[in-house]
Amino acid sequence: MFCDDGRPGHSLHSLHPLLTDVPIGAWTSATLLDLVGGSASRPAARKLIGIGLATAAPTALTGLTDWADSEPVDDQVRRMGIVHAVSNVTATAVYGASLASRRRGAHTTGALLGLAGAGAIGAGGFLGGDLAYARGVGVNETLFDREPEDRVPVLDAGMLVDDRPTQAMAGERELLIVKRDATIHALADRCAHRGGMLHEGRLEGDCIACPLHGTRFRLEDGSVVRGPSVYPQPVYEARVNDGRVEVRSPRAAAG
Repeated sequence: MFCDDGRPGHSLHSLHPLLTDVPIGAWTSATLLDLVGGSASRPAARKLIGIGLATAAPTALTGLTDWADSEPVDDQVRRMGIVHAVSNVTATAVYGASLASRRRGAHTTGALLGLAGAGAIGAGGFLGGDLAYARGVGVNETLFDREPEDRVPVLDAGMLVDDRPTQAMAGERELLIVKRDATIHALADRCAHRGGMLHEGRLEGDCIACPLHGTRFRLEDGSVVRGPSVYPQPVYEARVNDGRVEVRSPRAAAG
């Protein structure tokens, strides 16, 4: 049985870190050419600014998806995202004016506007880095969680009700346990996208939907059927032994 309509979802989240490199790299390179390249580098600087402007819109779109998904999790993230967006829009507008000046032959004015744009994009980049590395926007929330090293009993098998998501603990690891069609599935409970607790979500066919942003993970293998998450959910081997549900990491089994 498929989850929802059975079609795999697509997300823009994984593209954002890649796309940001293009306008930032192009504009930074143009500014460096203005500073040290001399008059011979002016055509190259114009082309680089044009490349940055052409890729700014799709880059902003991918960033907008991350910002929109921060609600209602973190109001501070949303406020920082607004300032980040304003800085980037300002940089885009200034670089647009820089390109227009260069095409009119006013290279000095264009170069000065390029320096102003570099300042704006630097401020936006600083905020973007803080959002990603300090606030965890777009980061795999399950990556550094400690895995159970061997089979760990997590709950009494009698507590399981068919098709009812249940939370359990394997040491420090929060787990989602679901019994469906006589098979016990175990996944990391904290959603890789923004940390939503999957046991509070809806069971949709053979998938569990995150209660925060609706990502659907397949119970069998943790794969993403529909985003916004781009990270598969960690899964665990589960069995019943002496009336207790035991789990272990597939990596522990392989070792």
